[in-house]
Amino acid sequence: MAVKMHVAYIVSHYPHKAFGHDGGLGTSVYNLVEKLNVLGIKVSVFIYGQKKEFTLEEENVTIYSLTDSKVKFFRFYFNRKKIERFINETIVEKSIDIIEAPDWTGITAFMKFKTPLIIRFHGSDAYFCHLEERKQKLKNYWSEKRALIRAKGFIAPTTFAGELSRKIFKLKNKEIKTIHYGLELPKFTNNSPTIYEKGLILYVGTLIRKKGVLELPAIFSKVRKDFPDAKLVLIGGDSRDIKTNSDSTWQLVQNQFTKVELDKVEYLGKIPYNEVENYIKRANVCVYPTFAETLGMVTIESMAMKKAVVNSNIGWAQELLVNEESGYLVHPADHELFANRIITLLKDESLCLKIGEQARERVEVKFDIDKIVLENIEFYKRIINQNIKQQ
Repeated sequence: MAVKMHVAYIVSHYPHKAFGHDGGLGTSVYNLVEKLNVLGIKVSVFIYGQKKEFTLEEENVTIYSLTDSKVKFFRFYFNRKKIERFINETIVEKSIDIIEAPDWTGITAFMKFKTPLIIRFHGSDAYFCHLEERKQKLKNYWSEKRALIRAKGFIAPTTFAGELSRKIFKLKNKEIKTIHYGLELPKFTNNSPTIYEKGLILYVGTLIRKKGVLELPAIFSKVRKDFPDAKLVLIGGDSRDIKTNSDSTWQLVQNQFTKVELDKVEYLGKIPYNEVENYIKRANVCVYPTFAETLGMVTIESMAMKKAVVNSNIGWAQELLVNEESGYLVHPADHELFANRIITLLKDESLCLKIGEQARERVEVKFDIDKIVLENIEFYKRIINQNIKQQ
């Protein structure tokens, strides 16, 4: 596919060895960039908030590490102007055709670019506050709202995330294109789905209230009444809890287990991703009881590796899998049903394997990056052509 185009992305983090960290937003952008690179499309990635400034050239991809402004007063404003100035100079020098930025924190507020801007609704502070029923700081909403003003187009990873963002920011007549995140499917394979650790229940993700980890002790307790040999493994970084001001969500989770239950629980913290993949393959069942998400990369990664998943049923999740066919959808607060679904899978090996196979089939149809990259390219081309006609 020969497409002459130069696409740029603004992100706060990126899963590259030069930065040593990753995350949902950064991973989804990285997957897309890698595929654009294979197709011969030029890409620039601007990563702000870094400790050092440098540039990396890799085939068709150029990565720019940007530091924050050193101005003490109105730093949020001058930092954005610093980023804007650098990016605009690069747009002119490198002939960038279109640039994409996330909605989170309204990073493009006060910025005006010399090329069309796309905003992708990865999940704004306003979006998560709405789902968690938390009050958002007015300045945060104002910044995120302002960042949308100059956007020429909008993308959301799920229709739910797009429509809720539309409602929150009052984007009445704006088109919001749904384009799912994608996976490089050959990298997420499981050639031995019948080999796993019986009774191993796995959670992967940040330990934070909005991800539903505080529901897991009650769910696990109910599971062990029917399946006493069940074991729970949690993988992911710990975090501060907003509601209680605790420095450790893991400590809050830990306190909810009985001493006997805790002997069957293992928290591994943050580990290299190749080790995470090994744990997913080892798992009997993967559980993701989150209250707030836009899509949930780890859910589709687990599905791709033929794992039976018991997942939140809230909004976005209904676009990921078909309930009772390619996984189970349950409200995180319904501990009884959540536990029953897990127990059913632990006790019925053939059902567990069947759902795992159907989960893989679902991912191949809905989340194959080879298909999704083409959707992104077509959307970019349309916005670029619209902008040319308006000039």
